[in-house]
Amino acid sequence: MGPDMEAARLSEQPCFALYSAANAVTRAYRPLLDPLDLTYTQYIVMMSLWERDGVDLRTLADHAHLDPPTLTPVVKRLEGKGLVSRVRAVDDERRLVLTVTEAGRRLQRDAQGIPQAMLCQVGLSAAEERRLRTLCEQVRHTLAGTPSSQLPHDDGHLV
Repeated sequence: MGPDMEAARLSEQPCFALYSAANAVTRAYRPLLDPLDLTYTQYIVMMSLWERDGVDLRTLADHAHLDPPTLTPVVKRLEGKGLVSRVRAVDDERRLVLTVTEAGRRLQRDAQGIPQAMLCQVGLSAAEERRLRTLCEQVRHTLAGTPSSQLPHDDGHLV
């Protein structure tokens, strides 16, 4: 097999490595999230709201890197579980803001060990984890059209 054919192999595609790693991570979360009755996407949304409570759907979508059409049914399910509520914004009654309920705060306490458990499962050193996160963010920003001058470097500085 020539160099061109070797480079075309599925196992040589960085995007396939990202895709398969993302699937493996999602599967690894399942036993941690099942007892909390959360999917991985619901967990991401809750983590985002725990960091930034009282935001509108667009802000949440931007923070969680989810499209609003994907996010809307997730928020509705979380609302149905009593974890979040949608209320009218004080400054603009046309705008709905999402707030974490008391049940959502209890869930936060129940879920607090999940990030560390996942870090242990992944088995990367702290430096490897930072580098991996930086590379993934660079890919995401590049594909989203963010100028490289605005990308964080793995040491926390701009590239």
